[in-house]
This record gives sequence, C-alpha cells and structure tokens, in this order.
Amino acid sequence: MAKRRDQIKMTPEDVESFLADERVISVCTIGQDGWPHVTALWYVLRDSEPWIYTYAKSQKVRNLERDNRTTLLVEAGHEYQELRGVMLKARAEFHPDLETVAGVAEELFTRYRGNDSAKPIDEGTRGALRAQAAKRVTIRFRIEETVSWDHSKLGGAY
Repeated sequence: MAKRRDQIKMTPEDVESFLADERVISVCTIGQDGWPHVTALWYVLRDSEPWIYTYAKSQKVRNLERDNRTTLLVEAGHEYQELRGVMLKARAEFHPDLETVAGVAEELFTRYRGNDSAKPIDEGTRGALRAQAAKRVTIRFRIEETVSWDHSKLGGAY
C-alpha cells in the first residue's frame, strides 16, 4: 500500500497549474533576531519560478540579503479534504535593474487586475509603474525542493 504522503503528492503538472492559478505566496525569511518573518505577497511565474516585486528597503529584502534561503508557501482550501498546497525551498536572487522591476510590475498589474487582464496597459499606468520601480526590487526564487499535497486525492478518508 502506498504511503499517505505519496497518495497526496501533486504531479509536476499539477504543481505548475496550482501555482499559476493561486494568487498569494507566503514568503518566510529569517530576521536578524533569528525569528521567522512571514509575509504574504502577490507573485508571477516566470519559467515556472515565482517572482515578487517589493520595496527595496523592506524587512524581507534585508533578511534575504543576509541569508538568501527561504521557504515559500502557496495553499488553498478550508476543510481538511480540500487542503492543497505547495511548499518551496528556494534561494532568493535579486534583480534590481529598472527594466526587470518594471517588467515584473507590469506582469503583476496585468495578473491581478481581474476581468481586464487581457486589456493592454495604458501609457499612464505604465508610467506610474515605472515611477514606482525606482524604489522597488524584484526577487526571483530559484527552487531547490518542492513539497506538495492535495487532500482531495484521499477521497474523504483521513
């Protein structure tokens, strides 16, 4: 009989689809005091890896500059049989150049604006995103290990 862990594991295709469909990623870093620091952020996928856009002077950035190891979590579901998630052990790679920051900002804007996501970004919005980019940084998370679960695969059994 298969182990429970093997029964609920997502396929690589399921992981990719799940990460593409969900909207919030929790980023866990280690603060200077040794305590975990967790933040929930919007993200985009580029080449199957999560990228975020954040203030260059934020606590998470300072933590990742000190130690680029992080654990990321994307999860969904409320009832036990609905729980699904992907935990990623990754290393942060900073991309502070304006073109990359502005590009990720536009991707985030497009992804999270809802029903208008197919509509091109107008020049006013593009200019505003570029202006914000001066104080921001993008972070690419290079995945080293993936753990996934989908409790719906248990068919209601615990």
